[in-house]
Amino acid sequence: MRRPTRALVLAGIRLHAAVYRLSGGRIGSRFGTLEQVLLTTTGRRTGRQRTTPLMVTPVDGDRWVLVASWGGSPEHPQWYLNLVAHPDVRVQRGRRTYAMRARTAEGAEREELWRAAVAANPGYATYQERTERQIPVVVLERVSA
Repeated sequence: MRRPTRALVLAGIRLHAAVYRLSGGRIGSRFGTLEQVLLTTTGRRTGRQRTTPLMVTPVDGDRWVLVASWGGSPEHPQWYLNLVAHPDVRVQRGRRTYAMRARTAEGAEREELWRAAVAANPGYATYQERTERQIPVVVLERVSA
């Protein structure tokens, strides 16, 4: 089975984000049992706002986890490279939007959060098997107003 082209994937991402936004998260916020959010980052080269729908694993009240799997691709996803360069992000969860700060989990914290993410979405383990890179686990924490 052939993988979809990059242009097709990007068009799907844009459509998903538009439907999610227009519906206030009523459409596009769930993929089966998995919750989806809209992550808005600042482009590391362009400085433009970039929005990507992603699966999220809520860990506790103000801490959420994203997995930079990109389907097991050998490269990190662009949204991850953007938030490494500019860790202040916006996250839409349903109708609400939050100012958050992103950081890459490391060591024991990463392992604990990776297990939680894989328990919520076993596909992440398959993605890790497809690539030699260690898939980053991103912690999102709310920024005080």
